[in-house]
Amino acid sequence: MHVSEATKHIDRILDSTLDSVDAAESDILHLAERMGFDEDARYELGMAIREALVNAVVHGNQYSTHKKVHVLVWEESSGLKVVVRDEGKGFEVSTVPDPLAEENLLKESGRGILLMQAFVDELMVRRRPQQGTEVTLVKYSAMPGV
Repeated sequence: MHVSEATKHIDRILDSTLDSVDAAESDILHLAERMGFDEDARYELGMAIREALVNAVVHGNQYSTHKKVHVLVWEESSGLKVVVRDEGKGFEVSTVPDPLAEENLLKESGRGILLMQAFVDELMVRRRPQQGTEVTLVKYSAMPGV
């Protein structure tokens, strides 16, 4: 799906592949550009979105061809809201080791939530009641009324 000039929301079901992550990220960033987000804000948003999507595919769904990633995006008066849901076993954010703790500094993974927090204005991570994890990212627009 490509985002048209009239699109104010995106609702997509993605396969658990990294190729689907690329396409979804591109569509979301196109919408952010149309909304007036500057290059720096789009870069930050792209980093957070990519991290959320890759986590859903890799850690949540574990690349399962039977599991999907649901992406919801909509334009709000204050900015852009992105929700990413996977169909994995889910997790509690409180159980994620602190990536800044000395024993975790050299680990190759484990910084996703920290990165998302750094690049968006609001981040909510919750285990879904049936299965999976839902990540909500909000990036405020710098332009009033957009």
